[in-house]
Parts: sequence; structure tokens; C-alpha cells
Amino acid sequence: MGKSVVQLYLAASVAAVGGFLFGYDTGVISGILDMPNFKDYYQNPSSLERGTIVSMLLLGCFVGSLISGYSADKIGRKFSIMMASCIFILGAALQTGANGKIMLIFGRIIAGLGIGVLSMCVPLFQSELAPPAIRGRLVSLQQFAITIGIAVSFWIDYGCEKIGADSQATWRIPLGIQIVPAVILLVGMFFMPFSPRWLLDRSRDSDALQVLARLRSSGDQSDPEMLEEYNLIKDEVVYERENSVRNYWQLLRRPLRRRVVLGVVIQILQQLTGINVIMYYAPTIFQQAGLSSTSSSLLATGINGCVNILATIPAILFVDRWGRRKTLLSGSMVMGIAYLIIACIIATQGTKIIKDDGSVSISMDNTAASYATIVFVYVFVAGFAYSWGPIGWIYPSEIFPLNIRAKATSVSTAANWLFNFAIGQIAPILMDEITWGLYVIFACLAVVSIIIVYFFFPETKGRSLEEMDQVFGGTTTEYSAHTKVEKGDSA
Repeated sequence: MGKSVVQLYLAASVAAVGGFLFGYDTGVISGILDMPNFKDYYQNPSSLERGTIVSMLLLGCFVGSLISGYSADKIGRKFSIMMASCIFILGAALQTGANGKIMLIFGRIIAGLGIGVLSMCVPLFQSELAPPAIRGRLVSLQQFAITIGIAVSFWIDYGCEKIGADSQATWRIPLGIQIVPAVILLVGMFFMPFSPRWLLDRSRDSDALQVLARLRSSGDQSDPEMLEEYNLIKDEVVYERENSVRNYWQLLRRPLRRRVVLGVVIQILQQLTGINVIMYYAPTIFQQAGLSSTSSSLLATGINGCVNILATIPAILFVDRWGRRKTLLSGSMVMGIAYLIIACIIATQGTKIIKDDGSVSISMDNTAASYATIVFVYVFVAGFAYSWGPIGWIYPSEIFPLNIRAKATSVSTAANWLFNFAIGQIAPILMDEITWGLYVIFACLAVVSIIIVYFFFPETKGRSLEEMDQVFGGTTTEYSAHTKVEKGDSA
């Protein structure tokens, strides 16, 4: 059993490099935007232009996540991840060699296409490989890799900033480094197994049995527990194949609609926590808190990345014990309180200053207030990292039946990127216009998320993917009957 567990964790970890790419590209741009040479090279981008540079990646992610629903079903989870790696490499290369804003933005859109596919296919791949007892832990590796990518990008920004303000290497090197993990993902996935559920859906039964035995019983194809799981999956596949969703509109039918809505809502709420405002514009936020130099704000941002990593570890270890609901509820409480404290400190101790270039900053002369703001930014990040960070990816990857899993997950992931795009576009403007008011808005949204999760989200821990019909009270049998009635009517 030990060998199969190692192979299971290895496959999930290699796939999680896709999360590292997302995290790195998210974090690297936050530091680069404030580097003097980058500002000079791109003629001091305005708040709107900064928002566009950030959010064009997210627009690509939105499109990529929608495409991934078809590719994951057609060519499989494994090959979709490999395809996305190639797309990301192209986008990263364009960003690194960009000689103008248009080329930089185009490179970020291309890279976003790759990340969009990865953000859907990686947790889907991990979920379909995992046994119920550790599914949350394995899918949490996606979020853990995201946090590592963010932290690594922060520290690389901090180190490259020391090269010198007159060198383009300060921002081209951080952009170019992300090609390396993309190549590692491309090569590593070549040696990883296919999803056994996808193999069964493609009538490759012997291959599916071999993969499942490798992941559950060290290759023993006669193991009774493994065979029981194999037969359960096969029976479900045979049934669902007759009722496969052929287009996205069918996702709105009962009883599938409830799960699709919950998958979309949890992804939207993950973005409405405001986490990516903190991550994209962390140096700016720390400068508002009183850290005047670029170097100091980048150092504080690097520490922020480390907090993000460390706070994700409890989720990996205990999310399958704590459950999804309690973790989400407690995380929202921590984030909401942190936001309110930050807003109060900036409102009472900060002074709004309009610079000569039209940008807005906050002056905070009270050192204690400045440090308190920074500490509660870290508290917020920790609250997100153990809760909404991992579970925002876990929940959609486990609640859908196989016949709609790829398409429904692609829709929920697209909702994540759509709201990520919108927030990335308007956040810098709101930070200039209402300063501390932005944190009050996010605190109110944290309260809204508590209400929604408490009343509408059932617990899913410990259930197999094939048992989710029981969790949600409506079975795919209802969908089958509805489909047959429609066919009869049309005949």
C-alpha cells in the first residue's frame, strides 16, 4: 500500500505545478509594477493601465477555463495539462521579451489561456485520482502550490530589484523564470497516469484497472477493495454515458442545476474575499501602510507570501477531518475581522495624498498603526489560506457527476476568472478613490459568504465522487427521466 500512496501523491504533486504557475504569475506582476525601471520603460502606467496589465491575464484565464471543459473530455485531463503547459510557455516568453505594452498584454493573455486550462484540469485530475479519505488533501496541493508560486515570485522580485534601477533585468528575469516550472510540468506529466474515470469513460477498461491498481494496491489487480471501487466507478460510467451532457445549456436542468450554481457561487465568493487585490497590489498596500521604499514594501510582500504558504499547511493536513463547511465559515470570520481592523486603522491614522503624477498614496506617521496594518494583512492572508483558498478548488472538483464534471467544473472555474478579472480591473481605481472603504466592502462580503455557506452548502467530506447524488438529495436518475421525456416529446 505504501508504494501506491507514494505514486498517488507524486501524481497529484506533479499536476500541482500547474498551480505554481498560476501563483507565480499572480505574484510576480505585483512587484514588477512598482519597479522603477519597469515604470520608466512603460512610461509610468496609469492606474487604469496597471489594472489592464494585471487583468488581461485573467481574461485569458476565463477563456481558457471554458475551453478546458471540451479538451478535458476529448483528449483527457493529462493531455490537457500538457497542452496548457505549452501555451503558458509561449505566453511567458512573450512577456519576457516584450518591447511594448501591447506585446506584454498579449503575452499575458496567452499565458492566461494556459493557466485557465490548468486551473480546471489540475484539481479535476487530482480529485479523480484520489480516494475519498484524502481527496481534500490531494486537491489542496493545488492551492499549496499556488501559495509557493506566489511566495517564490515575491522573493525573486525582491532579489532582482537589487540589480539596479537602470537595468531591464530587474523585471525581465522574474518574468522569464516562470518558463522553467512550465517545462517541468510538461515533461513530468508525460510520465503520470491518466484519470481512471476518464479511461473508463473512453471504454479503456483494462487501462483503467491497471491505473487504479497502481494507485490503490501497488499494482495488485485482484485486491478486493480496489476491485470494489473499480466496479462502482464502472457502473456509474456505464449509466451516465447514456445521459451525457452534450452542451452547456443542459447544466441548467434539474437536479444538476443546484450543484452547478453552488460550484459557480463558491468560486465567485473565493474572489470576493479580495485575496487577489492583496496579492496583485501587495507592495502598494504596504506602501500605504507606511513602508515608503520599494525595497521595504517588497520585503513585506515576501513575508506575506511565506505566511500564505504556512497557513495553507493546516488545510492539507486536516481539511478531510474538519470538513468543508466549518473551514469556510471560520475563514470568513477571520478575514472579515481583519478587514474591519485594517479599515479602521487607515481611516483614523492615514492621510490621503495625491502625487504629482495623479496617483494616490496614504501617509501614516504612526509607526504602531503602520505595523498593525501590516500584521492584520497577514492575518487576513492566513484566514484565506487555510479556508477559501483550498476549498474553493476542492468543492467544485468533487460535487459533480462524471457526465457533467468537466463541463460544470469549467463553468465554475470560468466564473472564478471572470470575477478575478473584474476585481483586478477596478481594484486599483477603488484603492485610489475610496482607500480604506475598499476594505469595508470586502468585510461586508465576508459576512455575505458566511450566510450563503451556512444555509446552502452541504458537507461533502468523506464521500466518494459516486456518492455525491446522495449528498445533494437529487439523483442523476431524475435527469435521465427528464431527458427521456424530452426525447419522447420530440419524437
